[in-house]
Amino acid sequence: MFVEFPGYLQLTFPSLKTLLFTLGPLAIPRLIGCYRAYRAKAQSRPVPIRPLPSHIYIALNILFVSCVFALISTLPTFAPENIFLATSSRLQTPNDVLFTRLALTRPEGRLSDLDEMLKPRIASLDARCLYLYYGPSILTYCPFCVSDEPLSYFWYGLPMIMLPHILHLFALGAATSSGIAGKEGNRWRTSAVMIGVGLALSECYLTGAGDWKANARAVRAEDLNHFHWNMRIWRGLGIGVADAALAGFLWASSTNRMFVVPPTAAERMEASLKVLENARGRVGALGIVRNVVARDEGLRRQGDAYWRKEGQIMSEAMDEREVVEGVRNALGSGRISVTKVEEEARRFAEGIVGGSNIAQQQS
Repeated sequence: MFVEFPGYLQLTFPSLKTLLFTLGPLAIPRLIGCYRAYRAKAQSRPVPIRPLPSHIYIALNILFVSCVFALISTLPTFAPENIFLATSSRLQTPNDVLFTRLALTRPEGRLSDLDEMLKPRIASLDARCLYLYYGPSILTYCPFCVSDEPLSYFWYGLPMIMLPHILHLFALGAATSSGIAGKEGNRWRTSAVMIGVGLALSECYLTGAGDWKANARAVRAEDLNHFHWNMRIWRGLGIGVADAALAGFLWASSTNRMFVVPPTAAERMEASLKVLENARGRVGALGIVRNVVARDEGLRRQGDAYWRKEGQIMSEAMDEREVVEGVRNALGSGRISVTKVEEEARRFAEGIVGGSNIAQQQS
C-alpha cells in the first residue's frame, strides 16, 4: 500500500548541515554580487527615496503578526509533551518503568486517559522511534497506522504538517495582494508564494524521506534525536525568517531604496498629463479671479490703487543714491548686459505671442 523512499533520497540533519556548509561559500558571494548589482542599477538610474506608503504599513503588520506567531510556536510551552524528556528515559526503557516514571510527574501520581491510550502503542522499539519522529498525537489517534508501514504515519500526519504552511500562505497572499499592498506588494506575490510552497515541500520531504529508525541505535537519553520537536522549531524559524525577509523587500522596494522598477512610458505620460491638467485648472481659476476683479468696480479701484502705489514705491526706490550707484556699477563693470537682457525679453515676449497665435489658429 505504501512505498518507502529509496535510501539515496533520505536526508538527515547532519547531511543537511554538510550541504549548507558546502553550498554556503558558493551562494553567499552570489548574493553579495546580486546586492551590489541592484545598488549599482539604482545609482545609475536614480529615483528619489519616498516615505513608506500607508497601504504598505498594513502589509508589514500582517507579516509582523505572522512572524510573531511563528516564533511563539517554537517555544516549549506550545509543544506537545515528550515523555522521554519528561522522564529522562532511554528508548530501551521497559514500558512499565517508563509509564511509572511518567505517572510520578502527573497530578496525584495517576496517568491520564491519553497516557493510557498511548501506553500500548509504544511498547515496541519501532513504535518508540516513530513516536520521536512523528510526535505523540499521530501515534495516539491514528486508527490505521502500523509500524510495519511507517509511511502510514506520514500520510495521516500530512494535514497537520501542512496546516501551518497553509496559514502562512494565506498571510503571504494577503500581504502581497493588490487590494492591500497595491502594485508595490503585488510584484512580490509570485516570489512569496514560491517561498511559502518551498517551505511546505521542504518539511514534507524532510519528514517523508528522513531516517525514522535513527534513534534505534541511541543507547543514552542524550543521544536521542527528537525529530518532531526539532522540526517544530525549524518550521517556526523558517516561517519567521521568510516573513522578515519579505517585509524587508517590501520596505526597500516601496521606498525606492532597492529593487526600483522605472515607470513605463504610459505611466510617465499619465503623470505628465495629470500635472498639465492641474496647471491648466489653476490657470483657469486665476483667469476667473482676474475677470471678476476686472468686472467689479470696487475691486478694480483697489487694484488700480495698488499698482499706482507700487509704481510710486519702485520709482522712489530707484531714485535713491545707493540704488543708482549700484545700477551704474553693474552696467559699467559688464556684470549686466543690457543687450542680452533686451534679447531675452524679446524672446520671452515672442514666445508668449507666438503661443497665443498658434492656439487661436487651432481653435
